[in-house]
Amino acid sequence: MTTEAMSPTTAVEVVLPGRVGPNELVITRRILPPLGPGQTLVRVDATGVSFAEQQMRRGKYYDQPPFPFVPGYDLVGTIVDVGAGVDRILLGRRVAALTKIGGWSSHVVLEAAELVDVPEGLDAAEVETFVVNGITAWQMLHRIAKIGAGQTILVHGASGGVGSTLVQLARIARIRVIGTASAHNAAVVDALGAIPVDYRGDVPQQVRAIAPEGVDAVFDHVGGPGIVDSFQLLAPGGILVAYGSASTKDHAGNSRLPVLKLYTRLLWWNLLPNSRSAHFYNIWAGKRRLTRFRRRIAEDLGSVFVLAAQGRLHAQVAARIPLSEAARALELAESRTVTGKVVIVPDIER
Repeated sequence: MTTEAMSPTTAVEVVLPGRVGPNELVITRRILPPLGPGQTLVRVDATGVSFAEQQMRRGKYYDQPPFPFVPGYDLVGTIVDVGAGVDRILLGRRVAALTKIGGWSSHVVLEAAELVDVPEGLDAAEVETFVVNGITAWQMLHRIAKIGAGQTILVHGASGGVGSTLVQLARIARIRVIGTASAHNAAVVDALGAIPVDYRGDVPQQVRAIAPEGVDAVFDHVGGPGIVDSFQLLAPGGILVAYGSASTKDHAGNSRLPVLKLYTRLLWWNLLPNSRSAHFYNIWAGKRRLTRFRRRIAEDLGSVFVLAAQGRLHAQVAARIPLSEAARALELAESRTVTGKVVIVPDIER
C-alpha cells in the first residue's frame, strides 16, 4: 500500500509559467521533500479545471501567486504515506482537499487537518466535480442566502460547474429555480429541475415573466454591468450573492480592480434603504481562524458528499483528460462548448 512512498517520491507537475496560452503549459518532474509532522502524501486520483485556473492563466485571479506555479484548485486522492503524528490508519484512504494551487500533479503533500473523507464507492472524477463547486454552492445557498423551501432563486450559468451543483442543491431543498444558460443548454438546465432562461435574450424580462414580484436570491458569477439587473430582480427582502466577475476575465489591467469595484458597489447597495441586501462570496473567507475554517469546509463538503452517496446529487463530468494533456483540458474548459466540469485524471501508465 505504501511502496511508492518508501523512497523519495517524484511528482509529475503541470506548471503555469506565465500569462501564456493553454498549449504553453510545462510538464515537469520534482522530487518531493520528506513529510513533516502532521503531513500526508496524497496520490492525486482526480483534479479539475475550474474558472479560477482560467483566470490564473491570464493573471486575473484576485490573489494568485506569482508565476511560475502549479495550478489546481482542488483534488481527490489517496493517502499513500503519513508524517509524524498522523495515524497510519489513514493509509489507503480516499480524501478530498481544497488547495487553490498545486492540484495539477501526480502527488501532493498536504496537511492531514485539511483533508475531507470521501465516502466509499464514489468515482474519483465524479467526486472531484463536487469539491470547490460543492463547497461554493452549499455555502452560498445555506450559509449566506439561507434560502428555504418554497422560495424562488435565479442562478446565472446554471449549466456550469457551480451553477449545476447549486441548482441541484436548491431543488433538493424544494426551492424553485430559474437558471440562465445558452439556448443550446436549455435542455440541460430543464433536466436539472430549473426553469431555463436564455442569457443572450432580455434576462430581466424573461425572469419577470416567471417571477413578477422578483426572486428571493440571485447567484451571480458574471459581474460587470449585468450585476445591476441581478440586484433589481430581487423581491423585497431578497439577497444578491456575487461570487466572481467572469465578464471581465479578458479585460486588460489590474486583476484586482474588477473585484474591488464589484465589492464597493455591493457595499453601497447595502447602505441604501431598499430592503434588499448584497453579499460577495469568497470561499477563503475566515481562513485566518484556521481551525474553524477547516471544520466548516469539512462539514459543508461532507454534507454534499452524503447527497452524492445517496444518489440525490449527480456529477456533471464534461470530460476526463490525462494529466499529461492538461493543456487540452484547459483549452476544452475555456471553449464553453461543454456542460459541467473538465476533470484531469492520472495517465494510464502511472
